[in-house]
Amino acid sequence: MIDFVNGKITNTDTDSSHRKEQTKEGFIDIHCHCLPGLDDGPATLNEALILCQQMSNDGITTAIATPHQLGRFEGLNKAVHVRDAVKNLNKLLTDRDIPINILPGGEVRVDQGLCHLLESDEILTLADGGRYLLLELPNEIFIDIEPLIQELASIGIQSIISHAERISQLIQQPKILNRWLEHSATLQITASSLTRGFGSEFQRNALQLLCSGSVSFIATDSHNTNYRKPKMRAAFGFISKNLGQNIAHLLCIENPSRVLDGRDILTVSTLNRREVDK
Repeated sequence: MIDFVNGKITNTDTDSSHRKEQTKEGFIDIHCHCLPGLDDGPATLNEALILCQQMSNDGITTAIATPHQLGRFEGLNKAVHVRDAVKNLNKLLTDRDIPINILPGGEVRVDQGLCHLLESDEILTLADGGRYLLLELPNEIFIDIEPLIQELASIGIQSIISHAERISQLIQQPKILNRWLEHSATLQITASSLTRGFGSEFQRNALQLLCSGSVSFIATDSHNTNYRKPKMRAAFGFISKNLGQNIAHLLCIENPSRVLDGRDILTVSTLNRREVDK
């Protein structure tokens, strides 16, 4: 269980029977790299199909393909190309009877020209829905993107910060994080981080963000079937055991479905705590 005062785990047995507990609804993954040959995801079509099969086996029924846009992929993976790649992959998935639906999106490196790039259809919002943008911050240096979040909000775009548990400065400077959240930004953390797939530091960060109620989404950020596997089922079980199944459902199914539909995102605080499973 999680120690809510100290943010510690007293039981990390993610292979317990509770992990096998599964909601009847399929998971929705808002962040994955499943399109072949576009970025650091699968290199070939066959690898992409194998990854999609693994995602389906993990209980995911819908996934938003989010190839990297901008940054070191500047000039590549433009919106029109991503849409075409998604269309081609979905056709093959249907032909191979792999029961997962892929939607277009992007993991977009922060850039001062994002509003213009959105208006000119160079980069993609999640599910191509025109409301939610998955933002990636650089690893090399921390940037306070409050002005960018505000600028995007002014044109009706809500920011989702990808793999927030990897941004240690947000943990160390909660005032900055709170300002981002106040300006409608939301946080996504990676399923594998909860199961220590990226080490103990990122697991601690993920738990601290979860326990603070700051997280709105769990996503796989899967890239391949080896060391960047989808782990949504394990994450759902972990959260169900430690925070309650209502919160697990909110982060793995409800809020992701709201992204697909362009609806408002719910926060953990909106749940009736008395109804949360213990």
